[in-house]
Amino acid sequence: MTIANTLRQYLDDACIAYETVPHPFAGSSQQAAEVSHVSGSRLAKGVLLADGIGYLLAVLPSPLHVELDALNEQLDRNLELVDEEEIARLFPDCDRGAIPPVGRAYQIEVALDATLFDEPDIYFEAGDHVDLVRVGGTDFQTLSRGARRLCFAY
Repeated sequence: MTIANTLRQYLDDACIAYETVPHPFAGSSQQAAEVSHVSGSRLAKGVLLADGIGYLLAVLPSPLHVELDALNEQLDRNLELVDEEEIARLFPDCDRGAIPPVGRAYQIEVALDATLFDEPDIYFEAGDHVDLVRVGGTDFQTLSRGARRLCFAY
């Protein structure tokens, strides 16, 4: 697949310079970091959450986990993990388990963990299990414009 069509269109429309980085099949973002020889702290993953207000894509480094209580407290929400069927419906051009952490491309609100703020470049899933996208850190900040910048990863 190389890169999901929705993501490609969003990157192109935003004039973001990017490169795709092919790698052997990886079933998780942490495995993708390992097989691509990329530091997990520079590989952003998205975790889709929802509550009665709507969806939220929590974006954090691949080796870390969402501290749901901390995130809910900071946002005054009651977010829970979204099941795979619903994720597939919201990200129809992506393989299961390989959603890009660029919520704006899919009209989904984003919370960005502070640990991703100062990286020189960021890698993330392209929408499949065999490609990453690499963008400069400044470009990733542009892609994350409007995201809530919080501390919720452990």
